[in-house]
Amino acid sequence: MFSLIRPALFALDPETAHHLSLDTLRKLNNLGLSSLLVTQPADDPCTAMGITFPNPVGLAAGLDKNGDCIDGLAALGFGFIEIGTITPLPQTGNPKPRLFRLPKANAIINRMGFNNEGVDNLIANVRSANYRGVLGINIGKNALTPIARAADDYLTCLRKVYAHASYVAINISSPNTTNLRQLQGGDELDALLSKLKAEQEKLAQQFGKYVPIAVKIAPDLIPEQIKQIASMLIKHSIDGVIATNTTLSREGVENLPHGSEKGGLSGAPVRERSNAVIRLLVEELQGALPIIGVGGIMSGKDAAAKINAGAVLVQIYSGLIYRGPALIKECASAIRLRYRNL
Repeated sequence: MFSLIRPALFALDPETAHHLSLDTLRKLNNLGLSSLLVTQPADDPCTAMGITFPNPVGLAAGLDKNGDCIDGLAALGFGFIEIGTITPLPQTGNPKPRLFRLPKANAIINRMGFNNEGVDNLIANVRSANYRGVLGINIGKNALTPIARAADDYLTCLRKVYAHASYVAINISSPNTTNLRQLQGGDELDALLSKLKAEQEKLAQQFGKYVPIAVKIAPDLIPEQIKQIASMLIKHSIDGVIATNTTLSREGVENLPHGSEKGGLSGAPVRERSNAVIRLLVEELQGALPIIGVGGIMSGKDAAAKINAGAVLVQIYSGLIYRGPALIKECASAIRLRYRNL
């Protein structure tokens, strides 16, 4: 079905198509027609961060920022869903246009800027959803919050989403919020993780359950930065790392229409950068915490490559835009086959 509707969607402005797709998916699910879209992957449970996932293929943050379509997305067969990035207060994000397709490269450039309706709205949507599977909630800071006070925003979001999340993802790697990536460095990362870990411990006592924290990092880090981040993750007993976010590189898309647009590049061109980060993290972490691999998964082979590099779970986003829901089962099957052949 997706091959039939993709030309119509790609004829629309990308952001318009995005909202139309989610709205249609939500309506189909409400009518009990989601089975028309995809054949469910076979159960293939795996455990990471103390959580059992029905299968290792998840939805990356950014597609459903506000948790508007949790049930519809769950019906597609994901092993887990990550919603957000959410901020304490609603914000409109960057001026439009801010989302661009690069079909010849199977890529997307976005400079959305954490557009969302605020953490309270997201919590209301989570509460109204029927989904009881693994739900990650990705949190960030408001654009107007000075970087020196960024921790305040992360702590506000962590406190509010804690009771509703299976795990919480800390987004310090989006290129579309000024100076945000600064939080990946040295003393600033040390201070942020220290505060988040202390708050996690308090919340675990308050709610009587432990909700893991994963940190999402950029693909544009040099090896020394990756080593330093790995050391900080271990030092603060962080539960997982998501590798990676979008890239500022334009390698492979320089001469394509929209290739020079500002923002983060995702899709096929980021695949090898992401895999390289995963491999280096594996060396540095030595099994201390699991890696969730994301970036450039356009086929089952790409998903298996993430696992081969050392990831335990994978997430897709741009591949879903280009390949449709069938990619979920394809990736799950490829990972399952990979483990059978070990």
